[in-house]
Amino acid sequence: MIGKFRSGDEIFYGEIDNGRVYPQGVIHAGIFELSELRILPPASPSKIVCIGLNYRDHARELSMEIPDTPVLFLKPPSAVIGHEDKIIRPASSSRVDYEAELAVVVGKRCKNISAEKAGDVIAGYTCFNDVTARDLQQKDGQWTRAKSFDTFAALGPYLASPDELDVSDAKIACRLNGKTRQESSTSNLIFDVPYLIEFITEIMTLEVGDVIATGTPPGVGEMHRGDTVEVEIQGIGTLRNEVV
Repeated sequence: MIGKFRSGDEIFYGEIDNGRVYPQGVIHAGIFELSELRILPPASPSKIVCIGLNYRDHARELSMEIPDTPVLFLKPPSAVIGHEDKIIRPASSSRVDYEAELAVVVGKRCKNISAEKAGDVIAGYTCFNDVTARDLQQKDGQWTRAKSFDTFAALGPYLASPDELDVSDAKIACRLNGKTRQESSTSNLIFDVPYLIEFITEIMTLEVGDVIATGTPPGVGEMHRGDTVEVEIQGIGTLRNEVV
């Protein structure tokens, strides 16, 4: 498991083992206790490519037909926050929702990658909260405003390598103030990760650090100021954020 950390003015990636962080490529950094460091988002994307309606159980919940092709939308990099950062509920929205998702972090600049070769361009996987101003999404008809507010792309806490995580059947859950609100498995994905990489890279070039958010399971709901929301994915850990 790899994380991105800050110690004073120094930012570095490090391997996490038994509550300790072993920095990579940092001279004289030494070994840190995890509690000594600030955890940063594990990727710095140029864009976040998100998938709408990509869980079979979520489609059943909404009584919607299974889509023939992935529905894509984008979030800007300015929306990214990390583990324990605050989600800011905008004054212009009357309803802000959580959406727990598995995120794929791109490790190589890539274009026109086949599903069979998709594993070659994946740096790892992390937890994602696709925060959404639901009332604005419904009002606008298209999703850009509702999905793009600052702090609406919570990412982290760490990056699990493809060797560490089987994303064909990983448990995913969301808890609001300790109560489970979403619970599913990535085995319910309509379009799996290799297919998504092939589909997306036929459209656009993905850069190192770009993020693909693979969709949310059933049970999305509202968050209020003072709430704590947690996204947990088996094999990665728990992304925790407070709403303010």
